[in-house]
Amino acid sequence: MVVRVMATGVFDLLHPGHIYFLTEAKKLGDELIVVVARDQTARRLKHEPYVPEQLRREMVEALKPVDRAVLGSTTDIYETVVREQPSIIALGYNQVWNEQEVERECARRGAPLTVVRIGRRPHDELATRRIVERILERTRGEERK
Repeated sequence: MVVRVMATGVFDLLHPGHIYFLTEAKKLGDELIVVVARDQTARRLKHEPYVPEQLRREMVEALKPVDRAVLGSTTDIYETVVREQPSIIALGYNQVWNEQEVERECARRGAPLTVVRIGRRPHDELATRRIVERILERTRGEERK
């Protein structure tokens, strides 16, 4: 039996933390499917995306640990889970979902699975917001010269 792992995220500006998360998620099974958040979902949960959803999906799918990347649903986060039937959902350390609630809802919808929380990349200082802040700081510094 193939163990299918599903990971989700916005993946707006790819950084080392994303690579760590997806590499660790892939270690949990045989196949890694990544659900890339739609633009409207990214706006609702995090921020206005810098990169459009289809390009984010293509970039994620090009990463070595990823077998396939799909765009998420615009209306129901569980729709893709039910369609893809993963054995495991890997959550990042900063994702807001409660593991037990996700497991219960997936089981209720006929897609029983296990949720695993992936820890933070050691010494990770390059999250998307930090990258943007560093770019803005450098830009402001250059403008003052």
